[in-house]
Amino acid sequence: MVIKALLWDMDGVIANTAPFHFQSWQLFAREYGCTFTEMDFKQSFGKRNPEILIEKFDSDLSFEDIKRLAERKEEIFRDLIGEKAEMFPGVLDLMQSAEENGWKMALVSSTPPENIDLILQTLDIRNFFNVVISDGDVSQGKPDPEGFLLAAKKLDAIPPNCVVIEDAVAGVRAAKSGGMKCIAVTNTRSADKLSEADLVVDSLTNVAVETLEGLLK
Repeated sequence: MVIKALLWDMDGVIANTAPFHFQSWQLFAREYGCTFTEMDFKQSFGKRNPEILIEKFDSDLSFEDIKRLAERKEEIFRDLIGEKAEMFPGVLDLMQSAEENGWKMALVSSTPPENIDLILQTLDIRNFFNVVISDGDVSQGKPDPEGFLLAAKKLDAIPPNCVVIEDAVAGVRAAKSGGMKCIAVTNTRSADKLSEADLVVDSLTNVAVETLEGLLK
């Protein structure tokens, strides 16, 4: 039996978390004694916290410092967002339709499992995912395809039968370098920035199971 897999990013695809992440980086930077601008935030889209900390704060941070500071930033994020997470339009309908049509689904996020647990519980959508991949499950972040490839393996799906939904340039590149099809949604990035994807949409309300099937043909 051919297994078809739909691999979801979380932040910026399922949940509108960007305002809370930006605010948490600003508050974290204030604690650290520096600033974090909107441009810094845009340039960090799709990257993991260790990369951001090294690029934007201090290139000489030790492994222990990076771990401690990354955990602190995410604590601030969780305190800010609480149960305020909101789902983007079209997400729930596509999940339900994909499940009804036999697609397996995975969540592949560059965030800690605590963040994922909070968002999935708030939105009440954990039951849709056969596999959940967080930042602690991989050694390389996007644009490396490790997370997507691990999810596909756990789902017993081969990359050509996988469709990834992303909103970040790094995520699109990870999907494509992993040999998967990719739909990019312009929730956080403009269409021209996401042009490497197989399909770019303004909203997932414009995506149906037939759209996914068409990408695999």
